[in-house]
Amino acid sequence: MSKLFARISGFFSSRTFVGNDKAGNRYFTRTEEIDGIMKEKRWVVFRGEDDPTSIPVEWICWLNGQRKKAPTPEEMIELEARRELVRKNVALLKKEEEERRAKEGSSRKVVSTGKVGGPDLKSFIQQIPTSSKGIKLEEESYATNRARETEDEPENAEKEPWATSSEPTGSGAAFRPGTWQPPT
Repeated sequence: MSKLFARISGFFSSRTFVGNDKAGNRYFTRTEEIDGIMKEKRWVVFRGEDDPTSIPVEWICWLNGQRKKAPTPEEMIELEARRELVRKNVALLKKEEEERRAKEGSSRKVVSTGKVGGPDLKSFIQQIPTSSKGIKLEEESYATNRARETEDEPENAEKEPWATSSEPTGSGAAFRPGTWQPPT
């Protein structure tokens, strides 16, 4: 019970005002000993409603311990001016983009959905046989090749194994370098 009372009394007595932001939020710190280690506690007292979105990024970094020193008023003014300049540049770029589109729109009609079009995956997937389809396709292509060969050649003609396949295969006596042609 005495530890709880000491913490509560220490909360009000030893807090140090660090600064405030544009929204009126006030920031405090205090050091306390926890298990023999001195730790710095940082917090914010909101003006009005507890709205965490009203805290600037620099103060959030300070509260989380990502910054050692609290942001100064001069730094906050400089950063706000830089943000305003970026907002103006973005507005200018949007205006230029709209003018360019209007200019191009008179010469050609451009339909934009706001999404970037990717490759046509359906046609790509159709080119790749799956394991079950692949066997069937190979059997069909082999059967078609055999049918073509039998139409073109007499029945008594000697068939060479390297001439019947569309893929480079074989080794040893049946292999003939430079005779394989890729399928068309």
